[in-house]
Amino acid sequence: MALPSDTAAGRLAIIAGGGLLPSYVAEAARAAGEDPIIVALKDESDRRWEDYDHAVIGIGDFAALDGLFNRYGVGRVVMSGSVRRRPEWRDVRPTMRILMKVPAAIRTLLSGGDDTVLQMVIRLIEGNGRRVVGAHEIAPDLLASVGPLGAVAPGEEDRRDIACAAEAAEMLGRLDVGQGAVSIGGRVVALEGLEGTDQMLERVAGLRAAGRISPRRRGGLVKLCKPQQDIRADLPAIGVSTILNAAKAGLAGIAVEAGRSLVLDRAAVISAADEARLFVCGIDRGLPAWGLE
Repeated sequence: MALPSDTAAGRLAIIAGGGLLPSYVAEAARAAGEDPIIVALKDESDRRWEDYDHAVIGIGDFAALDGLFNRYGVGRVVMSGSVRRRPEWRDVRPTMRILMKVPAAIRTLLSGGDDTVLQMVIRLIEGNGRRVVGAHEIAPDLLASVGPLGAVAPGEEDRRDIACAAEAAEMLGRLDVGQGAVSIGGRVVALEGLEGTDQMLERVAGLRAAGRISPRRRGGLVKLCKPQQDIRADLPAIGVSTILNAAKAGLAGIAVEAGRSLVLDRAAVISAADEARLFVCGIDRGLPAWGLE
């Protein structure tokens, strides 16, 4: 992978939340010749970063973040990984530059949707001339492509469920609520909320076990980028846990938005999906039949 064209403009910082994504981004950056500084979010990051220059910073501590960026000459920033909770207003520590913006920032933290909050954070980071880049710009191999990823392809009934769930996921995204939906037999049975994808799939498994969902129909999960989303943060992502939970929920497979979704540990995902006889495919809202025909 080629180095970013503006590497000389400053060091790369990776803001690391929970999950595997920060590790993949860090490895991809190092493989490309970068020397990233890791900003592990306190009580969120669950990886070990001894092999990198790193610091642990509270999620609302903008003053410490700005000081760290200045110390290491950071010019580009990647936001990666999950964040389970938002900072309380008392946790927000602003710099002098953003002090006048604090009331608006706190209102956003308390009442804005996830995308609104992320856009605010991006604006605050970029206010000092730094540039926020997407995880997919550092690790483009993680992006899903159109069509089946493994040996299993969606059938005709699966494609109907994909279309139904995709429509629901798009509407959900416009409301800035979540990115995923499950359709079974052409009926939307679950929408992703604050709990995340894995917990949504656990709900579907519970509904299946309780007899609320027909055992004869399998259904599918669709994850889409929110239509208004800044793709530099919080792209939809799936990993091996998504495959395992989809299998437990009795689903036929998973569809994600090609070019705007991440597949973590692709080889392991494909292996797990093939073993469970689940389809995993990339879809494109701009193509007829989402690119599946």
